[in-house]
Amino acid sequence: MDELRALLNRHARPDMTTPIDGVLVSRVERSEPPETSMSGTVLALIAQGEKRLALGDRVYDYRAGQYLVASVDLPVTGHFVGATRETPALGFGLVLRPEAVAEVLLAGEVPRQPGGAVPGLAVSEASAELLDAVVRLLRLIERPRDRAVLAPLVVKEILWLVASGPQGAAVRQLGLADSGLSHVARAVRWIREHYAQPFRVEEVARLSGMSVSAFHRNFQAVTAMSPIQFQKQIRLQEARLMLAAGNGDIAGVGHRVGYDSPSQFSREYRRQFGTPPSQDATLRPVSRAVAALP
Repeated sequence: MDELRALLNRHARPDMTTPIDGVLVSRVERSEPPETSMSGTVLALIAQGEKRLALGDRVYDYRAGQYLVASVDLPVTGHFVGATRETPALGFGLVLRPEAVAEVLLAGEVPRQPGGAVPGLAVSEASAELLDAVVRLLRLIERPRDRAVLAPLVVKEILWLVASGPQGAAVRQLGLADSGLSHVARAVRWIREHYAQPFRVEEVARLSGMSVSAFHRNFQAVTAMSPIQFQKQIRLQEARLMLAAGNGDIAGVGHRVGYDSPSQFSREYRRQFGTPPSQDATLRPVSRAVAALP
């Protein structure tokens, strides 16, 4: 853990990127109020500090030596707890790509249990083997000659360790084309792309390749929300980004994200973010990128 923290401190950048594709490094020096963002599909390992995430009515706390798997891109609210300049929160992230997970699954033997989808977020203790692999991957940042050859191998090792570990079910479903999670992910993508449009749950269930009852059950299991609640979260997040960027007046923004009633938009916005839309319209622009690792 000492070497992991040193590597993360050394290579942290404001945009979290590294020379290794899909590898992120995060350093946060103060605890901000909880902020909403999209999780992405990612493995996020904490080396120092603690983070709290909320998804629907579920709360996830994870700290140094633990990792979180986000197997679906979900609207979450979170913040680091107790981060300071003297003891910053430090994290490692690896973007989880379905094709990379599928390649690892095809090469090894791990359980591929059928059945319903699993939650889209999960937390576990990091094994010594996983920590070792992460450290070896981060060392390659300083070895450009070896990076192109060795980094993909270590990434595969990390994916294998996570896919065969305690939270492997979520990672495995990400790589299986016909899993319950992949069907829900299809619905999540459709809702995100058409969030301003009204929809019938039966139509989205059909697009996802599930019966209505199975769709409701699996969507709730993965996202901790109903499809309509999920759409509302996306609408309000998009509205906040538009307001902070100065893209229109409050009533116009509400209409653009799908609200016909300005009063309903203001009421639900305040309930979600704790402030009226008029206040957020005066803020500095908000980035679409996650401010720190999920």
